[in-house]
Amino acid sequence: MTSTLTSPSADRAGSARSGDVPRRRTRLLALPEVRWAAAATVLFLLALPLQLAGTPAWTWGPLYALSYATGGWEPGWEGLKALKDKTLDVDLLMVVAALGAASIGQVMDGALLIVIFATSGALEALATARTADSVRGLLDLAPATATRIGPDGTEQTLPVEELTVGDTVLVRPGERVGADGRVLDGASEVDQATITGEPLPAAKEPGDEVFAGTLNGTGALRVRVDRDASDSVIARIVRMVEEASETKAPTQLFIEKVEQRYSLGMVAATLAVFGVPLAFGEAFSEALLRAMTFMIVASPCAVVLATMPPLLSAIANAGRHGVLVKSAVAMERLGQVDAVALDKTGTLTEGTPRVTDVRPLPGSGLDEDELLTLAAGAEHPSEHPLARAVVAAAHERSLALPTAQDFASAPGIGVRAVIDGRTVEVGAPARLLDHADGDASPVAALAEELERCGRTAVLVVVGGAPAGVLGIADRLRPDAAATVTALTALTGTAPILLTGDNPRAAAHLAAEAGIEDVRAGLLPQDKTGAVKELEGAGRKVMVVGDGVNDAPALAAAHIGVAMGRAGSDLALETADAVIVRDELAAVPATVALSRRARKLVVQNLVIAGVFIAGLVTWDLVGTLPLPLGVAGHEGSTVLVGLNGLRLLRDAAWQRAATDRTA
Repeated sequence: MTSTLTSPSADRAGSARSGDVPRRRTRLLALPEVRWAAAATVLFLLALPLQLAGTPAWTWGPLYALSYATGGWEPGWEGLKALKDKTLDVDLLMVVAALGAASIGQVMDGALLIVIFATSGALEALATARTADSVRGLLDLAPATATRIGPDGTEQTLPVEELTVGDTVLVRPGERVGADGRVLDGASEVDQATITGEPLPAAKEPGDEVFAGTLNGTGALRVRVDRDASDSVIARIVRMVEEASETKAPTQLFIEKVEQRYSLGMVAATLAVFGVPLAFGEAFSEALLRAMTFMIVASPCAVVLATMPPLLSAIANAGRHGVLVKSAVAMERLGQVDAVALDKTGTLTEGTPRVTDVRPLPGSGLDEDELLTLAAGAEHPSEHPLARAVVAAAHERSLALPTAQDFASAPGIGVRAVIDGRTVEVGAPARLLDHADGDASPVAALAEELERCGRTAVLVVVGGAPAGVLGIADRLRPDAAATVTALTALTGTAPILLTGDNPRAAAHLAAEAGIEDVRAGLLPQDKTGAVKELEGAGRKVMVVGDGVNDAPALAAAHIGVAMGRAGSDLALETADAVIVRDELAAVPATVALSRRARKLVVQNLVIAGVFIAGLVTWDLVGTLPLPLGVAGHEGSTVLVGLNGLRLLRDAAWQRAATDRTA
């Protein structure tokens, strides 16, 4: 069934084919931190010229007071709540310092401190919001409504959340698929770039799987819903990363522990800076001003802000490019990797069997196309993966498939059908040769040759006599060899291959990809054992896989990465990161991006330490003006915040994708 109806969503097809996740950007003023910081800044800028112009205090004093209130109430309240829990918060110290400055007549300086501190908080909130934007943007892929077809053929438009497993939905040309499911009727091409990263639309016909959020082409499809909306591929991925902006990396947790001791020490030092000079006869106002300046410049605001913005920005950037990292912990660990273990099927390979060789036997009277046509005609009714590969190969050559009659399938043996009056059998050589006519040695030799090259041999028997052999294999991903090279450059050691496949096929594919260390025929516990062996040797291992049998190894590794296209539910839930678009080259790019984030964290810590040390020394040895102390300390806080946000730019991902020796 096809249709010529169009949909408004068809107008967005062009942008969808780019494969980019739709952008959903939080408006600046939608963040309360930004609104309060903006209000405090405006009030400060209104009061400052009035004060400098020498107008009466009643004209600018209330404006400064409002600036204190709008910019300082939220951090002050959070600080009081922390104090109630016996925790000394830096936010509260900043508010106290500002009020102390105002108490000795430095009203403008205290207001400047409040404004800059509020701006720093707004920058951190913006970084967190941008990360959440990249996650929520995935939800825009799925339509809000779908057309359900009732048992009597009636159509009903309803929210996708109301669809249940077993429902049948109609997907018109140009519409997005409303739910994960399988095609019952119709034929079309579906653009899956936003889910799988495939550059070309995938042909869909009855029996094919479709995903929520993918864009339908020119045909109409009837799809049986296989998953609830809350369990679709997009929804599962979103659930896994919604907590990304709320988690804390180990470095951040360490800083927060140090911050408590540091803050208590800073309070004691501030009292000493105030009390000691006062005891030796210094004026009260001068001693208090020096103490307030010390408290401000010694506060670890910039140190605390040094860690999260780079990691959150890296998460947001990776999310926009189809790599969803579940947490800041995972993003930090990606940069620590020094060993990589790769699964074979569905990770290094495409995960779909394809015909690689068509070998007619001498004397059969058939050429390649004729042999493939007969085999595909017999296999067409079968749902076996190898059968689909044979049929797909015939379609790729634009061969017209004959109609199969008297079709029969025998598990473990193959299929039999009558094609144009001739009996055609397709299946395992060892089984079919038992009752085939003629000399079996040429067939056995050809099958062995193909199997030595990592192929699965499929025999075609026509009229009771062997006619030819097909070679079927799971093809290496186009970017597999380049990815192996990039990971080797990043970690200093070549990746290893962990697979449950037979050693011969694994060795052949590993040679194509450039991998020397091959461990084949492994059960899930064997893969886990290999990872633990590497971990026990002091290596930080990243495992990349997609299947249920990879899940234990993903969990045991320092960091687990799942391929999103065909990844099992268990693998997706166990992994620390998901390659949504199924681009293997995104793995080294994400590792490089993580290492850039770690470098920015170190840069920020150095910047913050230098500013604090310099300003504290100036205040203790000389006389540091309060405005300069405020500008220097809070300026450093803003600086480290902006430095971390650099990783939000697309250029950061492009550099990570090209320079993989970070």
